[in-house]
Amino acid sequence: MTTAQLPISRLITGTVNLSPNAAQAQNLNTELIIGSSNVIDVVSRMRQYLSDTAVAGDFGTAAPEYLAAVDWFGQTPQPPSVLIGRWAQTATGAQLFGASLSVAAQLMTAWTVITAPAFSITINGTPYTISPASFGTSTNLNGIAALIQTALAAAVAGSTCVWNSSFAQFQITDGTTGATSALSFASAPTAFGSVTYSVNLTAAATVTIGGTVVTYVTAITTGAQILIGATLAATLANAVTFLNQSADTNLSKAVYSVNQAGTALQIAYKTAGTAGNTFTLTASIGTASGATLSGGSGTDISSMLGMTSASSGAYVAQGIAAESAVSAVTIFDNLFGQQWYGLTVCGAADADHLAIAPFIEASTNKHFYGVTTQEAGVLVSSVTTDIAAELQALGFNKTCVQYSSNSPYAVNSLLGRQLTVDYTGNNTVITLFYKQEPGVQAETLNATQIAALEASNCNVYVAYNNNTTIIEPAVVCSGQFIDTIVGCDALVIDAQTALFNALYTAATKIPQTDAGMHILALQLEGICQQYVDNGLGAPGTWNSGGFGTLNQGDYLPKGYYVYQPPVASQSQANRAARKSVPFQIAFKLAGAVHTADFAISVNP
Repeated sequence: MTTAQLPISRLITGTVNLSPNAAQAQNLNTELIIGSSNVIDVVSRMRQYLSDTAVAGDFGTAAPEYLAAVDWFGQTPQPPSVLIGRWAQTATGAQLFGASLSVAAQLMTAWTVITAPAFSITINGTPYTISPASFGTSTNLNGIAALIQTALAAAVAGSTCVWNSSFAQFQITDGTTGATSALSFASAPTAFGSVTYSVNLTAAATVTIGGTVVTYVTAITTGAQILIGATLAATLANAVTFLNQSADTNLSKAVYSVNQAGTALQIAYKTAGTAGNTFTLTASIGTASGATLSGGSGTDISSMLGMTSASSGAYVAQGIAAESAVSAVTIFDNLFGQQWYGLTVCGAADADHLAIAPFIEASTNKHFYGVTTQEAGVLVSSVTTDIAAELQALGFNKTCVQYSSNSPYAVNSLLGRQLTVDYTGNNTVITLFYKQEPGVQAETLNATQIAALEASNCNVYVAYNNNTTIIEPAVVCSGQFIDTIVGCDALVIDAQTALFNALYTAATKIPQTDAGMHILALQLEGICQQYVDNGLGAPGTWNSGGFGTLNQGDYLPKGYYVYQPPVASQSQANRAARKSVPFQIAFKLAGAVHTADFAISVNP
């Protein structure tokens, strides 16, 4: 027999407090390539790829997005991944994406037994029953999609259906484009019909639905009546409101809507199947689609397609109007701003670059924009209308331009080299000057042409007469060096993240005391030391104005100096707002050697 024993918690209690995981800093080793190929929809907008082969699987080997990704992945060390985003450069058609089908759901034995397939779907505001030909002789899901596409195109010209084997899903695309292009989820085949009008209704006109007579009137009295509006569209809007709210036994069996043109009253039976095919419809004015509703027949395949509203993972991307390149960039910054740093936009014109560059410059999220130009005018010093000269005149620090006569995507290789820097390592920081662009053909230029390029702060991958090829001058549009701009962004991001995590992971709080401020100052010093270790900073003489105990001309033995003002110097307002003291940091860049001189004295 077991004797009951007292729990130790009666005398000693203990708890475990788990600290939250620290926030991750923005990853500067990432590039977003935005393009207009109709591969990624305008809802998901972006996909990640681990290789150019994976990009080719989605885009093919001729798409701009693939060609840009080849230059990115061609670098050494090879970047681990790339993000590709969708720019709606032209209006898009609505798309319905089915759920990913299981291996069992893809077996053809489940499909070939269906000889009268059907499903209902609303396209551009009008309900349709799509009835493909028999699946009996189909040999794969591409064949199933082709049969569905034929039936779709008969309903709305240009509509398509494809089987995407990469995502194991069916995809339907509307044949029209723009903001009015719309699709619903698929559902079981349901009977529907319509009454189409060419002019507004007149008093005493009737529509009889399921045996119930409804009269159009100029003033509501009693009974089943619809008020005539000033226009046909207004009248039909009144009809939809009345019919959908009616408690009449017959009228309540259907759902009512108006087509996008505002010319037809649409009636869809609420219950799927053949019952709706006997639901009667007549009109004293206008043209009824038939004596009864139709389309409620066939074997329901909506769930098999994974395209119902209940299908996990299915979604609809409605059509949108064409958007500018900078509008697309704005969307990616708002939705995914912390997921990417480098940016290129395939197909962007000079006007697009001039709109994107200032957006990138002012963005709260840190980004860097790369432009490739093939304008020969950059090789002529007197030309000031090329994109390099125009961006230089605006002095942007977060945009660089590269000239390449053979590759419209060469700057992706330049970014691929710069953005593979590991700022957490030791002696890892690089200068882009003297680096290579694998897969990009080097330019053969004369001294006048290279001088013209450098005068407009335009980069180039160029051949030298010692059988070498290098990137030069490795600068942004303002003339600052690319590695300095990107390195300083990384420094700021890591400093921000370190301070955030110090506050976020504190078990209690960091007090507004000198001791509390010292905790934050130590975080900043740790980041500064990391950036001296990786080679961005180094000991040296401070040549700017001083602060704290630092004076101009002082030597920084650590390469940095963090000044922590006393808490007593804070204003009461800042203290009440629980702000820290304003830390100031002096950071000495290590710089890099790009050119060298020497002299030899010879004595016989």
